[in-house]
Amino acid sequence: MRLVLTGPVVRRRLAVCMAAFFALFLVLTARLFYLQAIAAEDLQRRAQAQWTSRSVIAPTRGAIYDRNGAVLAMSATAYTASASPRQVKDAAAFARVLAPVLDMEESEIALRVSDTSKGGVTLKRQISRNTAQQIKAMMLEYEQTGSDILDGLYLEEESRRYYPMGAFAAQLLGLTTIDGVGQAGLEQSLNDYLSGRAGSILEEIDGKGRELSYGASEYVPAVDGGSVTLTIDASIQSFAESAAREALAVNNAKSVRVLVMQPQTGEILALVCKPDYDPNDPPRDDVATLTQRMRNAVVADAYEPGSTFKILTAAAALDAGVTNANEGFYCSGSIYVEGGRIRCWGEPHGAETMAEALENSCNPVFVELGLRLGVERFYDYMERFGVGTSTGVDIPGEGGGIVIDESVVKRVDLARIGFGQSVAVTPIQLLTAACSVVNGGKLLRPYVVAEIASESGEVIERGQTVVRGQTVSAQTSALMRQLLENVVSDGGGRNAYLEGYRVGGKTGTAQVYVDGAISADKHIGSFIGFAPMDDPQIAVLFIVDEADVPVDFGSTTAAPFARDILEKSLIYLGVAPETDAEPLAQVEVPDVTGQTVSEAVDRLEDAGLGHVLSGTGAAVIGQLPAAGAGMTEGSLVMLYVEGEAMADENDRVTVPDVKGMSVVEANRLLRSCGLTMRVQGGGLAVSQSPAAQTRVTPTTCVTVTFEPP
Repeated sequence: MRLVLTGPVVRRRLAVCMAAFFALFLVLTARLFYLQAIAAEDLQRRAQAQWTSRSVIAPTRGAIYDRNGAVLAMSATAYTASASPRQVKDAAAFARVLAPVLDMEESEIALRVSDTSKGGVTLKRQISRNTAQQIKAMMLEYEQTGSDILDGLYLEEESRRYYPMGAFAAQLLGLTTIDGVGQAGLEQSLNDYLSGRAGSILEEIDGKGRELSYGASEYVPAVDGGSVTLTIDASIQSFAESAAREALAVNNAKSVRVLVMQPQTGEILALVCKPDYDPNDPPRDDVATLTQRMRNAVVADAYEPGSTFKILTAAAALDAGVTNANEGFYCSGSIYVEGGRIRCWGEPHGAETMAEALENSCNPVFVELGLRLGVERFYDYMERFGVGTSTGVDIPGEGGGIVIDESVVKRVDLARIGFGQSVAVTPIQLLTAACSVVNGGKLLRPYVVAEIASESGEVIERGQTVVRGQTVSAQTSALMRQLLENVVSDGGGRNAYLEGYRVGGKTGTAQVYVDGAISADKHIGSFIGFAPMDDPQIAVLFIVDEADVPVDFGSTTAAPFARDILEKSLIYLGVAPETDAEPLAQVEVPDVTGQTVSEAVDRLEDAGLGHVLSGTGAAVIGQLPAAGAGMTEGSLVMLYVEGEAMADENDRVTVPDVKGMSVVEANRLLRSCGLTMRVQGGGLAVSQSPAAQTRVTPTTCVTVTFEPP
């Protein structure tokens, strides 16, 4: 029996087929429109990624120099080991050969090179030149033997940030990330100038990621970063670094901060915060420690300055005419203000002039001066000095200090501000204000960037002296220079006295707050010093935080170390002492890099120069100033050392006898032997440990007990 389809059935089936074909046509048309119009750009990009390879050409990051051209930060060559998984023949063998050289786990390497979905993978970055040479030798050896084990392995040059001086102005310079991007300090704030602009190479490749011999290519050159020259003097910075390290150890302190400036220009010559870190090997695995040690406390952290603030109070009182240097006062040991008793720091001073009160650092007299100035006038002078406001320094992270609002300040607050309490300043703010007191009354904007140049050497920016205002008259400034010189020659700053030089300054011992209350046994000792006082060319602020010693006054914890910086800097700057002797001769610095420490010291002594060691070891790896520089006879050359322990003949020194000496004399003698000193008591030395003539290793700390004569 044959089935016969009628006309309506055929038409129905035909309509269904046509509808189905039409629907399919619509779907295909929509898909084609999507691929050719909507997704075309993405597909083109994906296709191009499969048949091309783009390599980034990293620019060379610009160098950072000190004022004399010494390199503080530079870019060195490092290498990246990468692989093309599609070219690797045996992932396990590949990993087994490379793991020991790259100091990586075999499993990690094998996993990366087994992922053939990727055209290339990075194995390890920042490989040293020695490791790279070892890898290149292996690649050549396997190639010559016809082995394909290391097929697909590539070495590419990249840039690594290198700091030749190590832990040297670490917080100021900052550091970069592993990708060479500024992470902190000047490296971060000047990143746009230093980083440059990356280039690229676009090449056509085959399915296995190999470059096509006759393929098209596109090359965009990289533009290297510019260079930055700082006002920092590497030699003065080295003096400050050495003094800070010694102060940290001798005083068993929580931290030490040092700032050195040129008081006539506002140039920052040295900046130190201890403890610090080596930016060549920062503790990246300990974020808390790294964050703390990257902090530039000299510009960021405010503290109660204590008696160093009396420089500003004295200058304001003299300038306003509320006192004069010869006015008589009487210190009974304390003074009452609004029912509260404010004590002097020691025994009553009795009758004294205003000049002697500054020498004695007498609190009651400065309470009286603060009250005489009154709220409106005292606050006007603090505003002139820049207290409570940022200085505008070109260093990132500057704080502004803390000042009680004028509308709510009480009489007792004003009294305490007079001698440096109830007010908080940053170190850079305080030293900038103090410099105005001795430089003729000019409040300057401190700066550290002397010059920024493009990669071609064209100067983009140049630092310059900026006068922000007038704090006191030139006459008041001249008087204050004399008074501050008297503080060092006859008063509480005697530990900073330098024979033959006119040094002025002021010590300070500030209180520390613990859990909101004033600590009875923790203080911040500090000293501000200037020299020479007839025309100040260098200013030093030395701060020792929470020294763990029996006597933690600024006169003992800070002043001797500031004196050390001043002495070395004045000699280095060629400032001759005011004596009748002939000027010291100029000598040429010999080249001692690469020699043993003992050989280097002998050569320097033969040339009439001294030395300071940075680091430990038997080999000299660097020196400041560089060979060939001219220095005044008797100047100190910084020797950077590393390597194995010191040679036997340098292993021990003889402890000298310091009994009967003052703190300053004993410290100077011990330091000349490479030893440090721990002070107990005050006055003249009566005993010491280890005893005199004992043979000890260099840098041993000698505990010396002092008693009043």
